[in-house]
Amino acid sequence: MPTDRRLRWGILGCARIARRGLIPGIQGSSGGVLAAIASRSIETAKTWAAEFGIPKAFGSYEDLLNDPDIDAVYVPLPNELHLPVVVAASQAGKHVLCEKPLALDSGQARTMVDACRGRSVVLMEAFMWRFQPRTSAVLDIVRSGLIGDLRLIRSSFSFPIDPGDWRLDPSRGGGSLWDVGCYGISTARLFAQAEPTSIGASAHFGPTNVDMSLAASLRFPNDVLALVDCSFEQPFRCSYELVGTKGSIDVADAYLPPDSPTALIRTSAGTEERSFDGQNQYAAMVDA
Repeated sequence: MPTDRRLRWGILGCARIARRGLIPGIQGSSGGVLAAIASRSIETAKTWAAEFGIPKAFGSYEDLLNDPDIDAVYVPLPNELHLPVVVAASQAGKHVLCEKPLALDSGQARTMVDACRGRSVVLMEAFMWRFQPRTSAVLDIVRSGLIGDLRLIRSSFSFPIDPGDWRLDPSRGGGSLWDVGCYGISTARLFAQAEPTSIGASAHFGPTNVDMSLAASLRFPNDVLALVDCSFEQPFRCSYELVGTKGSIDVADAYLPPDSPTALIRTSAGTEERSFDGQNQYAAMVDA
């Protein structure tokens, strides 16, 4: 693929996250252009295309994947559709940015990775928060030793959910862990710079038998512990904390940052609030 032009993106589905995240992200990126959108309803696709100035609208995902002018696709579909759509996209020779969670189990994930490797296309899970300028800056602070040796990572992400939301359906990959707890797992793995050696969890399951609230503990091989909690039945919370032997870092609005994101650093020298670049994290992910 030529490197002297912008990557031509197609979006497979008119989901809420596409409207508030990836559409402005692609359109605000330096390396991507939003070229097409698809829906199971051609009328819906045309409506979104007109609203956002997208050149092409398709009435099926297959039609978009068959378009030779599309280089990469974003998959915001419900969790149970990730596997077949990612495999189909790889067979069409498209790079894939897939919404989290990538898969419903490790076997599905391996199938998707193998399919994309077999066609030499990029597959990435859409953890946009990792591409915030604040995230890389906080990672640099931890690596600098300012808070000493990292010992504890704590992450919380919760909000109340509508009773009719599809994320309460276990057959569709519902549950708070897959939807928001995965951010805490991603946080722990990023800052521990390792994979966990042991994991334990407890959950409260709702009437549809998905985890409404969940708390997990993870141990990493470099003496780092992590505590992750998530919920569909608790008030909005979105933060992580990094605790070292000499201090700590509190990151508020961790995964949904404001225009001027900050972090609170506590050491023996006192407490300092640092401000960071407020670049759109979705645009930064698209460029990555």
